[in-house]
Amino acid sequence: MFARRPHQSSTKRSFREQAATGKRVEKSKTKRSFREQALPNTSPPVGSTLTSPILTLCVGPEQRLFAAHEDVLSNSPFFSAIIRGQFLESTAKRVNLPEDIPEVFSSVLEYLYKGDYYPRLLHNKRRNTWELEDAEANNGGRGAVESTVFHPTTQQVLLKDTLLYCTAERYGLEELKRLALRKQGLQSGIQCSTILASARYAYENTPESDSKLRAHYLALIIRSRNTFKRSGTMQVEMEAGGKMFFDLWVAMFVLLTSPLYCTDHAIAGATTWMILQLPLNHFDETLEVVDTPLT
Repeated sequence: MFARRPHQSSTKRSFREQAATGKRVEKSKTKRSFREQALPNTSPPVGSTLTSPILTLCVGPEQRLFAAHEDVLSNSPFFSAIIRGQFLESTAKRVNLPEDIPEVFSSVLEYLYKGDYYPRLLHNKRRNTWELEDAEANNGGRGAVESTVFHPTTQQVLLKDTLLYCTAERYGLEELKRLALRKQGLQSGIQCSTILASARYAYENTPESDSKLRAHYLALIIRSRNTFKRSGTMQVEMEAGGKMFFDLWVAMFVLLTSPLYCTDHAIAGATTWMILQLPLNHFDETLEVVDTPLT
């Protein structure tokens, strides 16, 4: 009789298992999430025990219900004031947010709990670039998942990251503003009409001192001017006027009269002082625009 082969040690693995493990390790080393990249003192603090009281939040005109821990919500100055009792009776653990959009608020809560929102922002260390999670798996990366949201008040389709930026401005979440702006720069295949509607919304819902989101839209319009000048929506918006088009005129004037700033990076300025203050690499990523047929 043949002797039984001794049982292989559990420490030995097949070549296939080792290769698979190696790929997982390599992948984890080359791609890191935005939260992992953030400095410890800039990451949104999260309640350590999650044993604090729970608040019920009624969001939007349809009063969609959400629930969140007070410790987590307190990372926002807006909600911290509510929890301290300035706008909330001690016996009623309920907050009404009729002007907020449920899809946007859901991402805010996800950020407060996890430090990011779907699709996550990943840093590809090997390429030294930022990518959206599953961007390549969703229709070839064109129009990433949930890039737009229907806004019931304006009755328009707007960029979700712009809505998140403006909501974060109201809630006092500076790091979320930075994250939303970087994610928006990675979107592609966005219609001119959506960009212009989102830009107008950004101007109406950010303070005059904002030098990030407003400048982002002006830089985008100038960089993609050959596309926008063919857009019927652009003509309608310009005829309607507004602060955005004055800033656009100033930015174009500075671009044409100041050779020092006639570079792609310099176009990022919204007005003269914005161009002078923003770093040259501030807008490395910019939305890719597609033309809107004339109407």
